[in-house]
Amino acid sequence: MSQKEALPKYFLEAYKEISGFIETVLDKLKPEEVNNFIDELIEAYVSNHKVVVVGMGRSGLVARGFAMRLMHLGFRSYVLGETITPSIGEGDIVVAISGSGTTSLVIEAAAAAKKMKSTIIAITSYSDSPLAKTADSLVVVPGRTKVSRVDDYFARQILGLHEPLAPLGTLFEDTTMVFLDSVVAELMKRLNKTEEDMEKMHANVEVP
Repeated sequence: MSQKEALPKYFLEAYKEISGFIETVLDKLKPEEVNNFIDELIEAYVSNHKVVVVGMGRSGLVARGFAMRLMHLGFRSYVLGETITPSIGEGDIVVAISGSGTTSLVIEAAAAAKKMKSTIIAITSYSDSPLAKTADSLVVVPGRTKVSRVDDYFARQILGLHEPLAPLGTLFEDTTMVFLDSVVAELMKRLNKTEEDMEKMHANVEVP
């Protein structure tokens, strides 16, 4: 038995399902959306405008991780809802993340920011969702959303749809995290930033 075969059965199957899904998404990303997203971020950096991220639940955690990496690169990045997040206005960017594109608080935040003339960039699985329609531009990241399109158990059995090993919004959240980390890598090269530069921006006083 190999070391991999000795791993727990469902752990191994889930690992393969998640990593395999992320790999397939690469062929589904639209180059124009990805390039526009990166260009918008670089413009914000050069113009010293703010980048504010917003998301709820696990998508919110992914957003926070992205904001942290932007800070390491020298961006004026913030997380919406934090007490230290300043006002936003024209030229600033709001990155709104919601797999379904129907998360009410994210939509409301995006709409409010748009009234302030900020640029809204949505990251979602649905280009026809309320969030996508509110945004100025978007990046469609495929992923299984929390609510199955086939809710009836017996209907799923007839269609051969198995219970996923990556439940709820896991596939969207994990894929979005990899997508945003890849964006960070592109930004590093375009802005001539090194890991040493980012290390200097890393927190050096931490609470035990």
